[in-house]
Amino acid sequence: MSKAEEEFKVAPHVKNKHTDDLIDHYWGSITYVASLIKASELKAGLILSFYGILFNFIFQNINVVLSHFVNENAVAIYFLLGLWFLSMILSIYYSIRCFMPRIEGKYDKNIFFFRDVISRFGDIKSFSRTFYDISLDEDQLFDHLGQQVYINSKIASVKFMNVNRSLRFLAVGLFILLIISVYYVLTIIIV
Repeated sequence: MSKAEEEFKVAPHVKNKHTDDLIDHYWGSITYVASLIKASELKAGLILSFYGILFNFIFQNINVVLSHFVNENAVAIYFLLGLWFLSMILSIYYSIRCFMPRIEGKYDKNIFFFRDVISRFGDIKSFSRTFYDISLDEDQLFDHLGQQVYINSKIASVKFMNVNRSLRFLAVGLFILLIISVYYVLTIIIV
């Protein structure tokens, strides 16, 4: 057997000589989706941080602003403040919801899912043996990796949906706050 033939010789338990590339592809997909999950949580955290700064500024100056709106014509401003408060609460709700774990247990047990590793494969020796056996069987290995890509993608999708909702309500709230600010400035100029 030539040296080139020996290099491409496939182990007896390996069905595909490109198995290493496929495993890298699957793990690359899992890593990519995991980075999307982290990115969604980072965005939600930034939104919450922005609200912290905004609340600090607003609550330090709320008395000055509201003192201009004590007459009976202030119904519009209080209505706008109520809408702003509602949009802010909804935005914060969806940002916090992004951090909440949403694990579904209705999938087959998977050697790459942390909860299954502990609860569905027995003790440490049983899991270790099962992990090894599945790692040797390409079909089972790729099935477990593919399931993990799907589950992580579903998690990322829900998290980004919550971040997008939070951003929409943030935009609505900022628009309402802009209207309130313009109204406030106009009342100062007119009075």
